[in-house]
Amino acid sequence: MTDQYEVTFIERNERSAKFLVRGVTPAFANGIRRAMIADVPTLSIDSVRVIENSSVMFDEQIALRLGLVPLTTPDDYRPDDLVTLAIDVEGPATAYSGDLVSSDEQVQPADENVPIIDLKEGQRLELEADAQLGYGKDHAKHQGGVAVGYRHLQRIDVHGEKGDFEDDKAEIIRGVIEEDGELVEAEAFDNDLSQRYPGKEVTVEGVPNAFIFDVETDGSMSVDDLVLKAVETLRLRADELEDAVRL
Repeated sequence: MTDQYEVTFIERNERSAKFLVRGVTPAFANGIRRAMIADVPTLSIDSVRVIENSSVMFDEQIALRLGLVPLTTPDDYRPDDLVTLAIDVEGPATAYSGDLVSSDEQVQPADENVPIIDLKEGQRLELEADAQLGYGKDHAKHQGGVAVGYRHLQRIDVHGEKGDFEDDKAEIIRGVIEEDGELVEAEAFDNDLSQRYPGKEVTVEGVPNAFIFDVETDGSMSVDDLVLKAVETLRLRADELEDAVRL
């Protein structure tokens, strides 16, 4: 990685972002991607105490569904910390993630409309559950980055007009291109360069050490926090390696 890097956001909201990073090697870009998926801890339900379950679904199936409900994850939680969530719903009704009541107001279901079980007349679901920090490398329910990927930034060179007998066939390109210093998403011209440069002869080349990241979180944290925490895990691991080499 170079000493200087630059980040430019193309799209950005609470849960998803698309941004350009310049000045990083392919290995470092992939390290960031892997860290966002595997190394940033999130809270997830780990154990369930069923008080009453008269639904048609086994306790274990209910527990599995609860474990996959994303929970907001405060910065101050540690691996041994627990937060308890409870639910008590009686049919006829659908039990949703929003019916979970947390012992810590900072920890809430990231989405309130995740269905857990449809309860018929006379059926009831009452239970308590403990949530704990975990890592995506250990279980998929702790993957805060649910969709994380990157592509090389690409540059288009226009050489001139095509010959009279050359077909203007589709030239498909994905992601983002750099055009006269501007960033243009390929979706703007249906990913087809022949629409962007009709009748022109073009070549496509990758911009060295420049990558477009697409990141989406499960709502357990903002996309900004996910990226920053992922980079911090890389820094800490590098420091640990440096200390080990010096011994």
